[in-house]
Amino acid sequence: MASNFNRAGPSYGGASPYRSQEGLSTRPVGGSDEIQLQIDPMHGDLDDEIGGLRNQVRQLRNVAQDIHTEAKFQNDFLNQLQMIMIKAEAGVKNNVRRLNKSIVQYGSRNVMHVIAFALLVFFIVYMLSKMSRR
Repeated sequence: MASNFNRAGPSYGGASPYRSQEGLSTRPVGGSDEIQLQIDPMHGDLDDEIGGLRNQVRQLRNVAQDIHTEAKFQNDFLNQLQMIMIKAEAGVKNNVRRLNKSIVQYGSRNVMHVIAFALLVFFIVYMLSKMSRR
């Protein structure tokens, strides 16, 4: 089963026909801009192979588009996460600053309360120990 396909293309003038290993051969058609392509019968299933390759290329393109979409989604998600982390870090720094300020302002008063409480507890324990000996 031999097929002839005509395709517009450059004229090869008096060039000898080219024969590929796959069974395709070209030859110039007298003085026109057409090339005649002949497929040997043993390679007649090239159309099926080309169709299969076309489907595989389509599938690869779809996978590439899916990967692109997923990468864009993940990038947007990471950017949002980074913004949340920046805001959280600013909030923690602000709260640490407030805590340090309150420790400086009220720290000496708190130390005095702790010392007074310790003295009171010590006095109570001392008094209880004196009463228990009598």
